Amino acid sequence: MSPPVALLDLDGTITDSRPGIIASLRAALRALGHAPDPDEDFTWMIGPPMEQTVGTVLARWGDTRVAEAALAYRRHYAETGMYDSVVYPGIAAALAGFAAGGWTLFVATAKRTRFARPILEHYGLARYFRAIYGSEDGPRLDTKPELLAHIMAEQGFAARCAVMIGDRHHDIDGARANGIRSIGVAWGYGGTGELQHAGADAIAYSPSDLPALARRLVDAQLR
Repeated sequence: MSPPVALLDLDGTITDSRPGIIASLRAALRALGHAPDPDEDFTWMIGPPMEQTVGTVLARWGDTRVAEAALAYRRHYAETGMYDSVVYPGIAAALAGFAAGGWTLFVATAKRTRFARPILEHYGLARYFRAIYGSEDGPRLDTKPELLAHIMAEQGFAARCAVMIGDRHHDIDGARANGIRSIGVAWGYGGTGELQHAGADAIAYSPSDLPALARRLVDAQLR
C-alpha cells in the first residue's frame, strides 16, 4: 500500500505570515497612489490568489491596475516581507510526527513557489516535505483545485490516500474538487465557521491534533 499523503497550506497553517503580507499589500497600494486606512484589518485577503484579493481592494478606488499592484506587492514582499512571519508553536513537532508515522508530505500553497521554498528553508522545515508546490508566474496553478490536481498528477498518489490541511475555505474547496479529505486548522485566518461551512471533514484546534486526525481520515477511506 502507498504511504499516506498530507498536503499542507503555508500561510495561516504552518506560519503566521500576516505582518509581512499586509505590510506588502499596503506598500503596493501606496505605490499606485492610494492611501489605505492604517487601521483596516486586511487579514481576510490572506489565502486566495493575490491578483484576486488586490483586485478587490483596488476596486474601492475604481482602479483596475491589478497586474501592476501584484507586481509591486511581490517586489516589496521579496525585499522585506517574506521573512516577517513566525512558525506556529507545535508545527515542527507535528511535522516530525507525520514523518515518524511514514507520511509523505507536500506543501500546497497559493503563494508563489519562489517565495514558499526559501521561507520553509529559512525556518528549517523544508526537510520534512518531498516537494513544495505553489503558484507560478504567468499565472499558473493559482487556484487550489488546479494546484492539487497538478500535484496528484505529478506525484502519482490516489485521492483516497491523501488529506489536505489548511486554514481557509479555498483549501477545503480544492480538496473537495479533487476527492481528497480535508482538515481545517482553527489557528489560521479563516476561523472554524468558514471551515465548517466549506465542508471540512475535521477541525484541528492544535497542531498536535494533526497526525492523528489525518490518520483517522485516510484510514476510513482505505477500509
